[in-house]
Amino acid sequence: MTFTARPARLSTTAADFEAQFAARLHWSAETDGAIEERVAGILNDVKTRGDAAVLEYTARFDGLDVASLGQLELTQTELKAAFDGLPDAQRDALQAAARRVRSYHEAQKKAGGESWSYRDEDGTLLGQKVTPLDRVGIYVPGGKAAYPSSVLMNAIPAHVAGVAEIIMVVPTPRGEKNPLVLAAAYVAGVSRAFTIGGAQAVAALAYGTATVPKVDKITGPGNAYVASAKKRVFGTVGIDMIAGPSEILVLADGSTPADWVAMDLFSQAEHDELAQSILLCPDAAYIDAVQAAIDRLLPTMPRAAIIAKSLSDRGALIHTRSMEEACAISNRIAPEHLEVSSSEPHRWEPLLKHAGAIFLGAYTSESLGDYCAGPNHVLPTSGTARFSSPLGVYDFQKRSSLIEVSQAGAQSLGLIAAEMAYGEGLQAHARAAEMRLNEVPPMRSTP
Repeated sequence: MTFTARPARLSTTAADFEAQFAARLHWSAETDGAIEERVAGILNDVKTRGDAAVLEYTARFDGLDVASLGQLELTQTELKAAFDGLPDAQRDALQAAARRVRSYHEAQKKAGGESWSYRDEDGTLLGQKVTPLDRVGIYVPGGKAAYPSSVLMNAIPAHVAGVAEIIMVVPTPRGEKNPLVLAAAYVAGVSRAFTIGGAQAVAALAYGTATVPKVDKITGPGNAYVASAKKRVFGTVGIDMIAGPSEILVLADGSTPADWVAMDLFSQAEHDELAQSILLCPDAAYIDAVQAAIDRLLPTMPRAAIIAKSLSDRGALIHTRSMEEACAISNRIAPEHLEVSSSEPHRWEPLLKHAGAIFLGAYTSESLGDYCAGPNHVLPTSGTARFSSPLGVYDFQKRSSLIEVSQAGAQSLGLIAAEMAYGEGLQAHARAAEMRLNEVPPMRSTP
């Protein structure tokens, strides 16, 4: 079967550009009502019945019919065996990627993940205590594809942060276990792993069952059911983000081989039909060359059908007036992955404010960031890079304020606090501060 991919051809000089641009970008993060209803039922069932409910849903959705949930836990021996059984090239690549991811996140921790304190002139100590979460759950997608890279990107920063226990869940439909995923869990230091997935796995992690321990935070991508479940359990546990379809935006000045850029657009389009790939370029002839490369290379892709639909439905090749205008449009989009495919990437980088990750220069393909460059590949999508950040060590730590007020400090701070507390009508707050004063004033009435 022959597939064709026709991304929308837009130009910023066209009178209807804004309308066409908005229509191409639109994607609703709202989950289908039927999914929400089913997820709510699953979560409540797991919360009420624990292991028994997880077993029923795992049998129904993944075709794994076992007597106890313990049979779906992967032992450390099994994880190590998967690692030992990999071909040498895969094992070496996995370890090399893990080393780079760990090195990056260790540097991240040193840069801003430490506790600190100081004393002011009256001896009062003020500061911040940074501590790791006790236990986190990581969701690793399974089914259509396996993602060992997701294991590294979620587990390693948690490990670097000092999390004591990392619980992994991964669906294995019909019992098909991916050796690379299991080996990645071994390399990344996962504490316990269960072959369960979907909303029932999120519920088990959030509420705890007789077999699956309750965690403090859940991270990792998943399908619409997983996203809906994470949204619903937020508050009971922390979550990283609600991820939408994958995105790539390429800013090109025409200096990179067109085939390279076409393949970079493919690299996100092949994830699923809702993924979005956009090119912004001031050179119309270069855009023509990229479209020609798309036409030539698409038939060579095993996932050609998915790529074709993604590019035709959500892709765009946009002709801009200049690279400056391209940067401004990029900031409006706030993409998950942003490639600056230019001979002068550092000229344009200062103009870019909003992106999950910025890839500078023609040799920096987005796929390197997905697997082994070092920075995290769990990134904000759907424009949320305007206010969100990549997953990192800081997501697996929490901060406690430290306050130790000296006797001298209590004299000045007590007067301030009491005055404000009386103004708010909270007499007990005011008296608690006044009792520390050397001369305790009589209690005042408040309005």
